[in-house]
Amino acid sequence: MRTGTTVRAAALGAATLMMITACGSGEGGTDDSGVSPADADLTVVTGVYPLEWLAGEIGGDRVAVTQLTEPGTEPHDLELTGRQVGEVSEADIAFYVEGLQPAVDDAIAQEASDSALDVGDVVQLRPAGGEEDEHGDEEHSHEDEHAHEEEEHAEEEEHAEEEEEEHDHGEHDPHFWLDVDLMAETAAALGDRMSEADPEGADTYEQGVESVTAELEAIGQEYEEGLASCEHHDVVVGHTAFTYLTEAHGLEQVGVSGVDPDTEPSPSQIAAITDIVRERDITTVFTEPLMPPETAETIAAETGAQVEVLDPLEGVTDDSPGDDYPSIMRGNLAALTTALVCS
Repeated sequence: MRTGTTVRAAALGAATLMMITACGSGEGGTDDSGVSPADADLTVVTGVYPLEWLAGEIGGDRVAVTQLTEPGTEPHDLELTGRQVGEVSEADIAFYVEGLQPAVDDAIAQEASDSALDVGDVVQLRPAGGEEDEHGDEEHSHEDEHAHEEEEHAEEEEHAEEEEEEHDHGEHDPHFWLDVDLMAETAAALGDRMSEADPEGADTYEQGVESVTAELEAIGQEYEEGLASCEHHDVVVGHTAFTYLTEAHGLEQVGVSGVDPDTEPSPSQIAAITDIVRERDITTVFTEPLMPPETAETIAAETGAQVEVLDPLEGVTDDSPGDDYPSIMRGNLAALTTALVCS
């Protein structure tokens, strides 16, 4: 009887250890560099992949990065476990975008206000739905001769606003990471914060910022050259997560739904976008790795357009056009230059 109890206890202990070590941003409770929190000089907790990438690239072997959102899951809908709240509390830096993930906002406000680094305090974030409102105005002017359709569209916009308030993802568009200049600004601020928290690693963090900035500048130059001359400029997407990217390069984002990917488009919204695709001879409708493709497929079936992936980089999945931030950004560029017929 004693032997059985010992075996069960040992098995329970092993299972518990496996559960603990399997948590975090990578296998074995480590970051991409293989740094465990126990061995790290600095610990950083993040809620969304691009922030994890920045922290890991800047921190190198000195920093353990804990990613709160599991790979392949929608970051907007994140709910934290008690263990994860504890990780937020214990981290040296809680690196986040306020409004993107309400559960993370709450945990940081309650447990980590002194260690918080909010991207919104570092860069100028765009208002949520800013480009969507402009597009809405365009649709209204386009449909002046159809008063009943205009009224229906206004009702849909009001419904969309109610949906966004219900999901409460904040007043700002959080997808700043699709603008490499804003990413570089954020990298510099994160490097400074890391140096403050771990002065002995200041040289490492400074070198990390320089390396990341060089990579971001290279990606930005590739975008400038790749999108400099295109036959089309309309980018039809499932939800308006690409404002930072499209406005930086003189493109127009046409979103089926708003910033919140959980907002379900109505049949009339889908019909309105279908009309735009036809009228502007748009050849590609983009879907996302973390969104069901049915809406894009419906529009494509009605118009003869193709369905391709444009990744908002909220996470890395098997359907992403790359396996890290730089390769996904370059994959997005390849998709855009093909869809927009750029030379």
